[in-house]
Amino acid sequence: MDTKSDAGRSPVGEDSFRRVVEWSPTAMVMVDGEGRIVLANAQAERVFGYSRAELLGQPVELLVPERFAAAHPSFRRSFLADPHPRPMGSGRDLYARRRDGSEFPVEIGLTPIESGGGFMVLAAIVDITERKRLEERFRRVVEYAPSAMVMIDRSGSIVLVNAQTEQLFGYPRSALIGQPIEMLVPERLRGEHVHFRRGFVAVPQARPMGVGRDLFACRADGSEFPVEIGLNPIDTEEGVMVLASVVDITERQRAQQKLEGALQEKTVLLNEVHHRVKNNLQVISSLLNLQATHASDDRLRGILAESQNRVRAMALTHQLLYERKDYSRIDLGEYLDRLAQLLLGSYREGGGRIVLRRLMPNTAHYLDLDRAIPCGLIVNELVTNAFKHAFPGERSGEIRIELSAQDGEIELVVVDDGVGFPAGFEMERVRSLGLQLVPLLVDQLGGRFAVGSGPGARFSLRFPSAPSTGVAS
Repeated sequence: MDTKSDAGRSPVGEDSFRRVVEWSPTAMVMVDGEGRIVLANAQAERVFGYSRAELLGQPVELLVPERFAAAHPSFRRSFLADPHPRPMGSGRDLYARRRDGSEFPVEIGLTPIESGGGFMVLAAIVDITERKRLEERFRRVVEYAPSAMVMIDRSGSIVLVNAQTEQLFGYPRSALIGQPIEMLVPERLRGEHVHFRRGFVAVPQARPMGVGRDLFACRADGSEFPVEIGLNPIDTEEGVMVLASVVDITERQRAQQKLEGALQEKTVLLNEVHHRVKNNLQVISSLLNLQATHASDDRLRGILAESQNRVRAMALTHQLLYERKDYSRIDLGEYLDRLAQLLLGSYREGGGRIVLRRLMPNTAHYLDLDRAIPCGLIVNELVTNAFKHAFPGERSGEIRIELSAQDGEIELVVVDDGVGFPAGFEMERVRSLGLQLVPLLVDQLGGRFAVGSGPGARFSLRFPSAPSTGVAS
């Protein structure tokens, strides 16, 4: 046997050649020009279940399933007519037969070996049962996936689709395989799709397609529909392919549009509610003011003015919600600043001798409507009380509203440098309606209230920055 290849003509000793074949991890079988086995290695014995003695001298068709055995000699003769290294049965599924008659899928590589003026064929046989099993499992996963699944090769041709793809796009499977993927893309978008596809193949990684863009697909009847597409690169022997998962989001978009429409209607309604509540409260405030101008009793006018301020404090929350178009919360600092301006305008008779200062943080602190109103009413009562009692006669001074937050709590302080509390002052025994309201409002906030003195008066309120979600037992 001349073991020099006709391609390279590199001299290799027969013993060396036999050792290479024998210790190959792949089953190796050499067949002469008549199709008889002249050499087999240990892996061939293991794979086919024959001993070497049972193989040598036998026609190679011994290892071919009976259903293919009749056609095999013609393929063998065709190879010997044009011998060159190549895979056997390109484009066909190949099977081999074991000694017990069982069949298994194989890949076969053929190499011509020059021998005495003719050629023998060295066949390398790989059992691909496990690979086929994995491929079949993959195909089943794809086939029964709840989404349309389309696999394309590097050139953009469709190589695999599942039943959901047929149902979604309206094409039979046979009309899709081998076609460019752009047939499923609206015609107006096909040009740019080729560009995006090539970009993905250049840098393949699992990701959603078209982030930030609206994606559309095209059915067999030409109709378009919105989709979401997930892209996954798949390594195959033919190179990287792309598995695309396609989801029709028509119903989702329809439901979203319906939800957005309902939300818009609700927004308009809330806007109108806050606007009307604000206007109604302003009407009440105007009526109280009108009533006060016709009252001859100074004490009655004071009571009406205090009630007017309370109504203004409530109306202000609705006004801020209406202005900011955020109906879930208001900025407490902005609210208190606007409230302080209203209160300062209500006590113009101070002639500038009483200064109302606001110390607000740079960071916004938000409150929902249910807590903003009692918080505003508390500040209203405390500032009103300071205007009325802290600076008797022509005494001048300062009232400060301080807002801060730490450790999950908001602290609100109203302090003045006036005359302070009278001797024996106790919050529990106070007869002023405004100060009687304060503990009740503090309870609504789930907060704590403290009173301090000297010089002047100091009221401190602390409450959670987030509303309580607990349920009282």
